[in-house]
Amino acid sequence: MAAERGVLLEQTNPSHLKPCDSTEVQEAGEGEIMTSYLMDCRRKQKLMCQQLCVLDGMMKLLAGMESAEQFLNEPCPPHPGEARAAWKALKADYQQQVQEVEGLILTLDERMNELHSKRQRLEALLIALEKKKEECKEKERTAAKRKQRNEIQLSLQLDDSLQAAQNALRACERRRTELKVEVEEQLARLADWTSYRDLRDVIAATQANMEYRLLSVSPSELCLELVPHSTQQSLQPLRLSVTMTPNDGFKLGTAGLSEESVEGPVRQLSAALLEVMQRYISQGEMLAEIQALHSYAIDWCPAKRLLIFLKSATTVCHLELGEGYPSAGRAKLLSVRKDGNLLDLATLQPPVVNPVLTDWLEFLSSNPDF
Repeated sequence: MAAERGVLLEQTNPSHLKPCDSTEVQEAGEGEIMTSYLMDCRRKQKLMCQQLCVLDGMMKLLAGMESAEQFLNEPCPPHPGEARAAWKALKADYQQQVQEVEGLILTLDERMNELHSKRQRLEALLIALEKKKEECKEKERTAAKRKQRNEIQLSLQLDDSLQAAQNALRACERRRTELKVEVEEQLARLADWTSYRDLRDVIAATQANMEYRLLSVSPSELCLELVPHSTQQSLQPLRLSVTMTPNDGFKLGTAGLSEESVEGPVRQLSAALLEVMQRYISQGEMLAEIQALHSYAIDWCPAKRLLIFLKSATTVCHLELGEGYPSAGRAKLLSVRKDGNLLDLATLQPPVVNPVLTDWLEFLSSNPDF
């Protein structure tokens, strides 16, 4: 009896049951068929488990008996109501779990459908992405081919331009050499009479605007007097000294006009003389007034526009002439020093309004207070 029970249990082992292959059903994509199939498998398994439990109980009961008479004489188990209540509780729990499993199966089915639709959308997006990728690759290949053609064409154009530029450069170099030789020949011809031409231009320009008188001549310096034409003032001649410097240059010095000297090449001597004469004419009225006052003991400093009046051996007066005097600037008394002491200028004022230089000298020379 025990051996028969072991063989039966071995044949009815749940591990020998063929499990439902849900993978094949999922691959088929038929959700409803898979759901019914799983429920049918579950129902069959549940029935088989119940039968196995009954069979296992019977085998245990028969294994504990020695003969058939003992089975027939064995009384019924006591308290059948308690066993029925336990069985109902187990049945209710089982049904609840069955409902939960069915709900989970429905949820799983919905999720599987949702995943299937998402998978379809992803596949469509993947196909579109692959198509876009192929289009981009095709565009890149087309652009690369176009760029290569442009680079080749540009390289050919650059080679042609470079060759043309080299040819032009060689032609220019030959022409430059020829012109350099011609220039050197012309410079050799002009070297002999350049000085004469410059001197002739200077004489022609100065004769047209002024008269001049040569005072002295030396190998490196000459002194002359200039008298401008058509001036409203009777100006005294302007003395100039022209010193020749190396490298065909000159240095022009003026007496009474400016303490600064004018320098430059010989070809600019005419322009320098005209500039000095124009400056001399523009200051002619002021210089004429200063020259008319030479009866006084005065000393004129053009750079500072300062006139020093020596009234006596112990009295020295300093007067400043404003820029543009006498039309714009004014004559101003800066200081009066007597016996080394400065006098108060508040009491020293000529009786006229806006006194000129002559008024100041007449007032200072006739003032008996100092």
